[in-house]
Amino acid sequence: ERLNDNIETLSLGNQQRAQIAAALVHDPEVLILDEPFSGLDPLAVDVVAGVLQARAAAGSAVLFSSHQLDVVERLCDDLVIIAGGTIRAADSRDALRAQHSAHRYELVSAGDAGWVREVAGVSIVEFDGGYAQFDVDSDETAQVVLRRAVERGDVTSFAPQHPTLAQIFTEVIQ
Repeated sequence: ERLNDNIETLSLGNQQRAQIAAALVHDPEVLILDEPFSGLDPLAVDVVAGVLQARAAAGSAVLFSSHQLDVVERLCDDLVIIAGGTIRAADSRDALRAQHSAHRYELVSAGDAGWVREVAGVSIVEFDGGYAQFDVDSDETAQVVLRRAVERGDVTSFAPQHPTLAQIFTEVIQ
């Protein structure tokens, strides 16, 4: 139906699809894409992500820039964060998470978790009744919080929190 239309007359999403198809048509060994998910709806993002993953699995090198960090986090094994023309961080996704992982924990309790505020070495990030997200100054402090929660008998869950790529990005560029 739109075969003979100029690309400029297409929606942004359809323009993006056409440009990605043009990049793939000759089966390149290396794909370099600038913001390949821009203008795409969530279903189209999943389709393009699947195509890029398949290309990478088939041995093609896939390099792209994107500000859609949730998609980047889901797709990429290795990441480079660039700000102001300078590489600010470069490593595997897991290594970056480990490097930027604060001692952040989450406690979900059947009762009020406000007592966590009183533990030395704890800094509350978010609190809402039976929910507390907090940073600790050491692994020992985390163990103190866990022991006290167990002693109180109302622990639903207690787990370390790993930073998202968006949180790492913010930390790295500030």
